[in-house]
Amino acid sequence: MGALDGVTVIDFSVMISGPLAGMLLADQGADVIKIESPGQGDLMRHLGSTKGQMSGIFANNNRGKRSLVIDLKSEQGREVVLELIGRADVLIQNFRPGAMERLGLGYEVLSAINPDLIYTSISGYGPDGPNSNHRVYDNIIQAASGLASVQADPATGTPALYRTLICDKTTAYTAAQAITAALYARATGAARGQHITLAMLDAAIAFMWPDSAMDAALLDPDVTRTPTIGAFYAPTPLSDGYVTTSAVSDSEFRGLCTAYGAPEIADDPRFSTTAARSRNVAEMRPIMKDLASKITVEEFLAGCEAHQGPAAKVMTLDEVPSHPQVIHNEIFVERDHPAAGRMREPRPAARFSATPSAMGAPSAMSGQHSDEIVAELGFDPAALRAKGIIA
Repeated sequence: MGALDGVTVIDFSVMISGPLAGMLLADQGADVIKIESPGQGDLMRHLGSTKGQMSGIFANNNRGKRSLVIDLKSEQGREVVLELIGRADVLIQNFRPGAMERLGLGYEVLSAINPDLIYTSISGYGPDGPNSNHRVYDNIIQAASGLASVQADPATGTPALYRTLICDKTTAYTAAQAITAALYARATGAARGQHITLAMLDAAIAFMWPDSAMDAALLDPDVTRTPTIGAFYAPTPLSDGYVTTSAVSDSEFRGLCTAYGAPEIADDPRFSTTAARSRNVAEMRPIMKDLASKITVEEFLAGCEAHQGPAAKVMTLDEVPSHPQVIHNEIFVERDHPAAGRMREPRPAARFSATPSAMGAPSAMSGQHSDEIVAELGFDPAALRAKGIIA
């Protein structure tokens, strides 16, 4: 049994921030029921690479869930959903503020029906405030949170976006952690149900601040300021490929210099200590760049391994599954999806010794479990389907 065995989650959410949170809970043993409206449903079903009416991005964020397609605007559909919520532990929704209230499914209504319900509302900017009703996607929050500015080119100051949905995913992980904390509070008697509100903006800033704001967090005028740890992060071009390197301690810097075949650089007073390197980074960078251009990736990594220099080859997504450590960690699982065919998926990252997580069933087709779910609630699936209440 997973850590969340016995927990029922009703997932109204779409896109990434809510669905990924639900999938994380499903991987940990929860029974997650994804609710979609008839017709298009979750847009992610139709976005990007697809096979057999299943997209890769939907499959990557919705495994382990059961699918119920139901008309939430019909009286009988609402009756079914209220019965389902009455038995649930957690609800996740990420619609724009006010949307669930207009459906008669807001927190106040549902908590009266089920006082133990942990109701999780995810939005872009929050439930109120000047931007609360603005439409939001991941890249919008990257800009608004300051993440895009953190990615700026040090030479030109041009901001850049992460080419991954970093704000959606950090919000999802934050939501999953908050939900399990609320479940713990309920289990210990500290609370019954409660309303968790989470803005993508809040999650993005909280994610970025610990290191990106190591300078901005200190407000007094007499602060001794230096660049942040990641300010000069960039791939290092070698003679035949790219690596990344990092040397925080003096011994690590000596290891890198030795791997380049120039250990004497570590004795240069301009670079011999962490503080000196920070002050003289502009002088150091061209020296290291010149050394890098004269060595191959294989030679450099072998030198780093021998002399304790932190470094890694820049891997492509095609190369990652064959990395020896990735194979050793058994990160990827390949299996057949009934519609999408052969798929490669990462297993749940955290390993539990007593309540192991597991990859749930392949992501469900739209409405795959509608009959099963309503029958469990005591409704007649055939009658509801004949009226168009479920699909």
